[in-house]
This record gives sequence, C-alpha cells and structure tokens, in this order.
Amino acid sequence: MPKDKIKVLLLENIHDNAVGYFEAQGYRSVERLKGALDADELKAKIADVHMVGIRSRTKLTADVLQAANKLMCIGAFCIGTNQIDLTAAKKLGIPVFNAPYSNTRSVAELVLGEVIMLARRIPEKNWSTHNGGWLKTADGAVEVRGKTLGIIGYGHIGTQLSILAEAIGMKVRYYDIVEKLALGNARSCPTMEELLADSDFVSLHVPSTPKTKNMFTATEMAQMKPGAMLLNASRGNVVVIEDLVKALESGHIAGAAIDVFPSEPASTRDMFESPLRNMPNVILTPHIGGSTLEAQANIGTEVAEKLVKYSDNGSTLGAVNFPEVQLPLQETGSRFMHIHNNVPGVLSSINEVLSRRSMNITGQYLRTDGDVGYVVVDVQEQVEAGLGIRHELEQIPGTIRTRFLL
Repeated sequence: MPKDKIKVLLLENIHDNAVGYFEAQGYRSVERLKGALDADELKAKIADVHMVGIRSRTKLTADVLQAANKLMCIGAFCIGTNQIDLTAAKKLGIPVFNAPYSNTRSVAELVLGEVIMLARRIPEKNWSTHNGGWLKTADGAVEVRGKTLGIIGYGHIGTQLSILAEAIGMKVRYYDIVEKLALGNARSCPTMEELLADSDFVSLHVPSTPKTKNMFTATEMAQMKPGAMLLNASRGNVVVIEDLVKALESGHIAGAAIDVFPSEPASTRDMFESPLRNMPNVILTPHIGGSTLEAQANIGTEVAEKLVKYSDNGSTLGAVNFPEVQLPLQETGSRFMHIHNNVPGVLSSINEVLSRRSMNITGQYLRTDGDVGYVVVDVQEQVEAGLGIRHELEQIPGTIRTRFLL
C-alpha cells in the first residue's frame, strides 16, 4: 500500500512533532483529535485505521481491538501502557510502542520540586494563605541539603532524580530488585526496609507489574522514619491510598505528593475523587509528571519514529508486547513479514513456499517469545503483488498475519 494511503489516527492532542514526522516520511493521511473517544466512538473510528497513537485516557481493550480490522501497530505517546490490552494486541499481531525515555527529566524535576515544597511545608502554608491565613513560621520547615532521599526503582527516572537531588546537596539511597550501578555518590540498599528507615523522603519510581500492585501499604509506611514524606509519580496502583490517609492523619507520615491514582477521571470534564482531597499537607497533581512542552515534543518524535520504522521496514525494536527485531534497510528485492503463533514448523513452511518459487533468500530474521513468533525474510527478487505468495503464507497453520513490502 502506498504511504499516502496508510491512515494514521492520533488521539488526545498528540504533539505537532508526531504529525510533522509522519508527513515528512510520506504519510499524508494523518488525522489528529484533541480528546479521547469512548468505546463505541473508538470502534467506529478505528475500523479502517492502520496506525493509531494514544496517550493515557484512551482505552484500547480487546473488544475495541477486535473492531480494528486494518490496524497494524499502536503508539502509546507516553511511558505507561496500562490503557492497552497488550496480550490482545499481540494475539492479533499488533506491536505496541511507547516512549520510555523522553519524559524522564520532566518527571524527575517535578519530584524534586515537590520534595522542596514538602520540606518547607508549602502545601499547608499555601492552603492557609488562600483562605486568608498567614502562617509565617519556621516550625517544621527545613532545608533539603543534607537530608536523605530514598528512591525505590532506580531506572531512567530514578537515576535522573538521583543526580538532581545530589546536585542540591541531598544524600541519596536507592533500592531496586535488579542490581544497578550507582550514579554519583548514591548508595544502594540491600532491602527496602533499610531504605525506608533511613530516608527523610521516599520517592517511588517502579513500573506497573503484578508485584508492584499495592506494594506500598500500611506495613511499608510504618517502616518509614517518623515524620518522613512520601512521593509517588510512578503508577496509581502502587500505593494503597486508604493506608496513606491513615498514616497522614496519625502524623507518622508528615506529607505526601501524589501524581498518579488508582482511579483517574477519563476526561477533564469528570470529577476527581480521592480521600486525599482536603488534606492540606498533600500535593495532588493530575498525572502531569511528563506533561511539559519539552517532554511531549520528544515523545511525539520518538513514538512516531518507531511506528514509521515498523511500517517502512518491519523493525520492532522498542515494542513492549512483541518479539524485538532490529532490521537493516531493505535496499533491493522484496521483504515478507510473518507473524504467527509460536508453534514448531512455521519457519520451514515459510521457506518451502519461497523455495517452490525458486526465490533466493538474502536475509532471514526470527524472534519468538512465549506466544508469538516473528519472521522477516528478504528475497532477491522484486515480487509482484499479484503472485499470490502472501495468500500461501497466510495458509500456513498458526499464521496470525502477514505483511509484504516491495
């Protein structure tokens, strides 16, 4: 299919950089909408779309994906992919790409700013001043220099935060389930319990997995140093909010900054509900850790590049639900891509189809995971679309879908 016939749908006001990149690469049929769509609207809109880009509010459920008959790839223009049924997408042969790096600085800066605000008791003073009060006092307000910041999850954001915190004189300790090399003077903790007992501020930067769901409960909060502060800009289901409310009410935790929540409004028109509302020692932000102009610009380019690369040459490097294959440019001949259930005999069947037609294979790439296999075959011949090879490949048992690039 010519590039100008491939339909791209971008939802939730994705940055101009994405549109510009698609158009610069020859993709002319790009539609961008400002908001998210509900399930029925999305099903109707996505039915004849080849690539779709979303942010956090659009829900690509298995039911929605079943209606997307032409969809070949998905771009999550954000870090998280919880809004996408990754398993359903994989079973349909649809790789999902996200932007795990582009907003790390923005999130780290927000968290560091919140650490300083909590240390100076700004939330309470701001609350009081808005209501006509004048809490001009140093009680409980401290500098962050010399204080210990404990980082749980020492990945891209955690390490950025570590560097920024050290630059203003904080001590940094971190805990990660994977052994990570310390940056600067940060020190690792062998256990999370040790980190909690030693930290004046605890910041969470973990992914959403079954192990991290509700990982921070009353038990972990009780292990924190009395008067310490908790910050969560990772995932909404990591912290048990009801337990945090009790820890704040008791004074054991002196303040908190929360950017992500177990339940978040679907749109700006919906009411935000949380037991943390009306607590003056808590900073509440509406999932804006990566919401800066710089981050959104970088994300727009990063994800658009991945979608175009997959469309143009089949590379799946960076896919979160799919076997990753980094492919060279296709300079001559033709390229076949075959996505199939991970069962024995598929590769030999593909080769038989090509062999019967006396085609010379110049390159072959295969990666599998537990469920899906992905084969890419380059042949020397310039194949005509009407030769029926795709039809033969589709008849191989276990085939999910095929693609063919001239």
